[in-house]
Amino acid sequence: MKIKEIRDLSSEELKQKNTELIDELFKLRMRHSSGGQLDSPARMGQIRKDVARIKTVLRERENRDGGAR
Repeated sequence: MKIKEIRDLSSEELKQKNTELIDELFKLRMRHSSGGQLDSPARMGQIRKDVARIKTVLRERENRDGGAR
């Protein structure tokens, strides 16, 4: 996902997408660790970066809305 696509989503949609990506990453890691063949090994890195982008946008929104720690 591109950062523009991520910024266009609502916070609830971002949280849902984050959960989906983490689940997908877990499944890929399990398949990889059990010796299974991955269709696209680069997908794991792509998911990790997407999760980081989503967390960054959520944190920016939290800080902007006055929810800083």
